[in-house]
Amino acid sequence: QVQLVESGGGLVQPGGSLRLSCAVSGRIAGVDVMGWYRQAPGKQRELVARIFPGGSSNYKNSVKGRFTISRDNAKNTVYLQMNSLKAEDTAVYYCNQHGSGYEYWGQGTQVTVSS
Repeated sequence: QVQLVESGGGLVQPGGSLRLSCAVSGRIAGVDVMGWYRQAPGKQRELVARIFPGGSSNYKNSVKGRFTISRDNAKNTVYLQMNSLKAEDTAVYYCNQHGSGYEYWGQGTQVTVSS
């Protein structure tokens, strides 16, 4: 059974930083596309960043230069380092793992950016 467990969310002031973690069990994260999505109240879930098996990554335009996605294959964990956080980054952040014909989601972790 594949499980994705996010952690690291919380309340942070504008300009602050958080690092989200997604621990994967039941499947090797390094062979799949791993992504971070977010969903703000009243809005659709959107892709924030993803990392491919070869190590390349891409980002939503509004987070480029502020967020960094990375992967530790030894720990089977994916991270999202978020710097210079803004109020508009407030959302529930979800980890996603997908390959050919399958997709898995974590339960989400709340990130709130507020003074």
